[in-house]
Amino acid sequence: MRESPVPLDGIGPVRSSRRADEVAAQIRNLIIGEQIAEGARLPPERELAERFGASRPTVSQALRSLSLMGLVEIRHGSGAYVIRRPETMVTASVSLMLDLDNQSVDQLMQLRLWLETLGAGEAAARRPPLAAAQAAGIQAALGRLRDAAGRAGEWIAADTVFHAAVVRASGNPYLAAIYESVHSAVLSHEFRGWVDAESVPPWLTDAGPEQQQALHEPIAAAVIAQAPAAARTAVLAHHQVMLEHLRAAVAAHQAAGSRSPAPR
Repeated sequence: MRESPVPLDGIGPVRSSRRADEVAAQIRNLIIGEQIAEGARLPPERELAERFGASRPTVSQALRSLSLMGLVEIRHGSGAYVIRRPETMVTASVSLMLDLDNQSVDQLMQLRLWLETLGAGEAAARRPPLAAAQAAGIQAALGRLRDAAGRAGEWIAADTVFHAAVVRASGNPYLAAIYESVHSAVLSHEFRGWVDAESVPPWLTDAGPEQQQALHEPIAAAVIAQAPAAARTAVLAHHQVMLEHLRAAVAAHQAAGSRSPAPR
């Protein structure tokens, strides 16, 4: 039996020119402000559209944005569920910098690599080692990622949760908050087509579950096994593959733009 959706007090019609962003911002603020419990099911898209005075496609787009942040998980046929309440993040500032200079995405990817490498290495090197609950949390996040294979929206959210769990295991909440902000900004850039039109990148649909897990399992295994060097190596391997995907997506987008007819 499905859970009843949680009421959303304090939201109202949006008037922003980018309405999906404003819808996402209002829901995100409620989650961050701990007004919506983890695990709660959000109201159906139709009801949210009425509450916000927006269209259902706008609400759907907003929920996809929240999924990129790992705040909600979109379960087809069931609805959108809150999966975590992060620390206050600096995503807006990072995203603004990226919006002002789209060519800086490589630098942002590099920063994400540095942050995750540091986080995974520190998590693996902790003395005393990770508590059983922390190790179990990483394993659970890996399992969620495995179970989401083949369902793009759920996989993207699960991917964010997994990497956040690894960096949070470092024990430094500031490192974790900065990492999550950078990670969210990179994903928002990489999956903009999915957010705007539910157009999933070919690499995500073509890659099998085994390929995806092969990138993530070594990270989890190294951190849990207290192997800092192996953890850093696994993070680098993941980064290199994702950087190739991002560059291919950018090239495809630019090629599609060049083929578009000139405006009259």
